[in-house]
Amino acid sequence: MTLHRAVSPAGLLLAAGEGSRLGRPKATLELDGERLVDRGVRTLRDGGCSPVLVVAGAAQIEVIGAVVVPNPDWRDGMGSSLRAGLAALPPACPAAVVALVDQPLVTPAAVGRLIEAYEAGAEIAVATYGGARRNPVLLRAGHFAGVAEAAVGDQGARGYLRANPGLVTSVPCDGVAAPDDIDTPGDLAAFDRREPR
Repeated sequence: MTLHRAVSPAGLLLAAGEGSRLGRPKATLELDGERLVDRGVRTLRDGGCSPVLVVAGAAQIEVIGAVVVPNPDWRDGMGSSLRAGLAALPPACPAAVVALVDQPLVTPAAVGRLIEAYEAGAEIAVATYGGARRNPVLLRAGHFAGVAEAAVGDQGARGYLRANPGLVTSVPCDGVAAPDDIDTPGDLAAFDRREPR
């Protein structure tokens, strides 16, 4: 894919939670011999994002190939992590793809589709599966402040998207990714039984 832009969208991986139902922080979990945080960073980078930032909280982590952004308010929910990540983006950043660390079946191809929608003029691009909007989500820089203001508690960008439906472009990602997340030990066991990707 030939990229015709001066500055790439950044990647923002939200990885601050403690994984209360799982019993440990999701960022440090391993799947197919790779930590979920490293897998998420690789997915964003290979999909076309640069730089990649990881918002950390419950677990102190070091990540090769990414900037780690500490979120001391991680207990307040995902909204605080989204705000911390958006605030840490470089000033010239034109857009950001926001992904969650607990969705390991999101692929570089899905990220690439969001970036293609952005390059075609989308203000906000959201991955859909079976027609339902999930993650990741791409935001143009002009929406960072509005999204940050609407991100409270465990709500990320969803409130802002609902309030501005005309700005949202749905990007089907069926067949190249899946939104399945890891919330419980049972979820992790189910992923471990899958074929390695």
